Amino acid sequence: MPRSGADLALLLLGGFRALAEAGTVELAAHGYARIRPVHDFALHSILGGADTASALARELGITKQAVAKTVAFLETEGYVAGETDERDTRRRRFTVTERGHDLVRTGQQVFDELRDRWAERIGAAELEQLETALTELGIQVPTRLDAPGWLSGSSPD
Repeated sequence: MPRSGADLALLLLGGFRALAEAGTVELAAHGYARIRPVHDFALHSILGGADTASALARELGITKQAVAKTVAFLETEGYVAGETDERDTRRRRFTVTERGHDLVRTGQQVFDELRDRWAERIGAAELEQLETALTELGIQVPTRLDAPGWLSGSSPD
């Protein structure tokens, strides 16, 4: 019996979650026990130019309050540094520190290893075929993190 379209959507979401959870476990084993997916997304967004709270909120699809909490954690842990914007003293700009860059590099290694494990389980060609098919369907790497908000229609814009 063929699967439904809803099954496909849930499988794709489950695949993301499985990789994210495995990545969190692996990062903990590398000394990053308190890191969660939102922290990685925030670091990548800052590196991509979303270096203010407002820009991060837009980029990640989360509230400014959630951004404040996320950035406060990253600052306290030494992954980002914030300083007052010279052009607008009400605004702070964030940069990724060397410690943050180390985390990003470690995260990339972890996810490369997780991808390799999937390739071992289903075959490298099959995994490449899956990635190609998803790309050909126009699926892009999402940056918005508010899946529950998006699903309910209450996502901040």
